[in-house]
Amino acid sequence: MRLISEFRKFIARGNVVDLAIAVVIGAAFNKIVTALVDGVIMPTIATITGGVSVDDWKYVVKPARVSPTGEELAEVAILYGHVLQTVIDFLLISFVIFLVLRVYNRVRSHEDEKAEKKPIETPEDVKLLREIRDLLKQPRAG
Repeated sequence: MRLISEFRKFIARGNVVDLAIAVVIGAAFNKIVTALVDGVIMPTIATITGGVSVDDWKYVVKPARVSPTGEELAEVAILYGHVLQTVIDFLLISFVIFLVLRVYNRVRSHEDEKAEKKPIETPEDVKLLREIRDLLKQPRAG
């Protein structure tokens, strides 16, 4: 039972909940960027390259052939286009996250500057304690 209790405390901490929310939002964001890449960017690149999709780019090491027994042997190829597609996805996702964090940090720094500009008002109890201190420092008459 102690293990379950510790696990509950671990899950209830804010960081774990924030992380879970970030994972869900990240998965949804990944779908958006993938749709953008697949639906807009890659067709544009395919148009520029003459209709060939980047994902289809490959280097054929051994072409497909038919064995002497009549069995079809698949080609052996290095699929560098798929790797390139994945790198493009990664770079776009990273760039968009960078832009979002840049805006977030600017907003946050402006809020911090506003908080620094506001003078902090001294609480009443501190004022009272200072008055008492000052009275105690004064020389006593008589």
